[in-house]
Amino acid sequence: MANIPETQALLAAAMHRSGGLRDFGDASFRPALDMLVKSINEEGRLSEKGAEIFADRLVESLSSRLALEYNLKRYPAILAEELKDPIFIIGLPRTGTTMLHRVLARDSRFYTPMWWEVRFPVPIGPTAPDGEDPRIKLAKSEVKMMLDAMPELLTMHPLDAELPDEEVVLMEHSFLSAMYAYANVPTYTEWLGRQDQTPAYEYLKRQLQFLQWQKRQRGEVAQRWILKAPHHTHAMDVLFKVFRDAKIIQTHRDPLETIPSMSSFAYTIWRVYSDVADPRDAAMLWSTKFAKGLRDAIAVRDRMPADRFLDVWYLDAVAKPLEVAKAIYPFIGMSLTDEAEREMRSWVEHSSRDKRAPHAYSLEKMGLTEAQLKKDFAEYRERYILPRHG
Repeated sequence: MANIPETQALLAAAMHRSGGLRDFGDASFRPALDMLVKSINEEGRLSEKGAEIFADRLVESLSSRLALEYNLKRYPAILAEELKDPIFIIGLPRTGTTMLHRVLARDSRFYTPMWWEVRFPVPIGPTAPDGEDPRIKLAKSEVKMMLDAMPELLTMHPLDAELPDEEVVLMEHSFLSAMYAYANVPTYTEWLGRQDQTPAYEYLKRQLQFLQWQKRQRGEVAQRWILKAPHHTHAMDVLFKVFRDAKIIQTHRDPLETIPSMSSFAYTIWRVYSDVADPRDAAMLWSTKFAKGLRDAIAVRDRMPADRFLDVWYLDAVAKPLEVAKAIYPFIGMSLTDEAEREMRSWVEHSSRDKRAPHAYSLEKMGLTEAQLKKDFAEYRERYILPRHG
């Protein structure tokens, strides 16, 4: 098994990569990074290649922090960007959040984070003569490399460098996020569950301000952000604390279907970094986390005004997304324009789920049982799933 460098070496590598920048911003990331590195090296069981990739990703995140602070000093107007009335799509993974997000993103009145933007939020050079940001080419190359290495990833998540994706990738730069997605790091995961997520969400807000500022510099002007990440299920209270005027669209699907599927996806990602990853470890981690996350989300919803939330059934999101979109607009206080509806309809027609192979998985392979899932997700299923089934 291979180790990654210790924290100090990672910081030094990031400063070197960034040309001598030294300001990483708010220091709340340091204990998180320390715990992550310790857990990776003691428990992650990374391969030589996996350790190399993981270390480079950490250095990249640290370099991004340096570059963000540099740009905030250079362009103080970034922090004056207003993130008005953001909309967050949340729910268990495998519940149609990606489909719904990308359909709504066809409305030009919404800001959405593209994959290339969340992976590379800091400009890396002048725009090419053809008008393409160099980060897009870099992201396309990375996506191709990932899909060449593991073609099955496409059956689980329609990864595309130029389509909207999850802002949780930006939250990696706080190191108070879902870094357990890449390796089995139980000590870090348990520690993270006890931490205040406010610094992670405040850092996400700064990064969204930076992206919005960049978009406006490119001539893209919209009204509000529409974002999506299952991760927010675990910290909905903090989300509302930082984004006070947010509204939430929550997608629903039976955990008996989603947990085995998302566990298989997590296991596939782990295999990029470790040759000895165990699917049962992945299933236990994700099942436990989301069982607690959904219980916490229910508690938050019970304390908040009902008009801050809209529920969407998974099958509706994937089978009749335009009908769902039409129901969303009154909830967010906007009207669906004819132009936006045409764009949505065109996108749906040209990006059918049927074009991708089905994702194969099983309870048995993941070490899960229907009885245990019913027990762990009883409260959630009783409130949102069983009434749907009559």
